[in-house]
Amino acid sequence: MSDKVALIIGAGAGLSASLARRFASGGYAVALAARNPDKLSELTGQTGSKAYACDAADPQDMAALFAAVQRDLGEPTVAIYNPSARVRGPVHETDPQKVRDALLVTSYGAYLMAQEATKRMLPKKSGALLFTGASAGVKGFANSSSFAMGKFALRGLAQALARELHPQGIHVGHFVIDGGIASSYGTKDDDSTLSPEAIAETYWQFVQQHRSAWAWEIELRPWVEKF
Repeated sequence: MSDKVALIIGAGAGLSASLARRFASGGYAVALAARNPDKLSELTGQTGSKAYACDAADPQDMAALFAAVQRDLGEPTVAIYNPSARVRGPVHETDPQKVRDALLVTSYGAYLMAQEATKRMLPKKSGALLFTGASAGVKGFANSSSFAMGKFALRGLAQALARELHPQGIHVGHFVIDGGIASSYGTKDDDSTLSPEAIAETYWQFVQQHRSAWAWEIELRPWVEKF
């Protein structure tokens, strides 16, 4: 059992993989959660992590995930929420059920993670909850109303949790990823995209912050991009 456990929900290629590698290299036992954990076999081999199946928007799945991680590795001391979903198109043409499902994944699942993690962190008055946001959480875009709703809700959740939990020793962070991540949209040498390794390093540095100067939100963007 480890006294430093990082749980990454919504694991896959790109940022999640970079986060897994960074926390593993920093001495954390790493747990990865995804709808289909079979796709994580290469990453688990690289990092020594353990993969779990989880539908992030299902309360029973989330509770079972935390129980399994606690049994196998120890109580999560860092919990990271990455999942998001969107329904593209004009508002009058989008499918209401698909929009509802997208909101459940993008924001409700984050609430479920926070609830399960907080139950375990509060008695020790320590831990960190990290949420991966996006440009859409601070500025809505046309034909992307479902994504804006989900990411605005995620940001509101993180801000409320920071005010609630910082005084109780739990560090809450919201990361505005204001641009495309290289593994998804380009190459590591493309200055117009963000390196997933660089983003992961910022998450790592955030967890190391001294509590006398805790941030609750950090915005990350390619240096060549105009504000």
